[in-house]
Amino acid sequence: MLRGFATLNFWADDVAAAGTWYADLLGVEPYFERPGQGLPPAYLEFRLGDHQAEFGLIDRRYGPPGAAQPAGGAVMHWHVDDVKAALDRLLELGATPYQPLTEHGPGFVTASVIDPFGNVLGVMYNEHYLEMLQR
Repeated sequence: MLRGFATLNFWADDVAAAGTWYADLLGVEPYFERPGQGLPPAYLEFRLGDHQAEFGLIDRRYGPPGAAQPAGGAVMHWHVDDVKAALDRLLELGATPYQPLTEHGPGFVTASVIDPFGNVLGVMYNEHYLEMLQR
């Protein structure tokens, strides 16, 4: 039934500022923008990683009623080659700690932060992810 990750959306009160922050973090600019009816962007979209996964930033005004504030809910972990270095970079850019760097066993390390816009961003070293890439 679930065939794969399609889109991850984060909410932001200031989509332009969130776009600038994520462009700096990721080293790529968004490839798609939906303007907000004479206003700053209402939606920005990036393509990321080995499978060019879709990552969107959406104006919080379009969020579902009752969306978690402050951050909470599910944590999406992005595979990184060095969790400590990724965590250090996120904190350097102004994210705040959410879950500390944690080893879960050989080949599995996680950490997560809250970005400056109130979203939980997880990073993980996952040996199974690397095995999947080799297939």
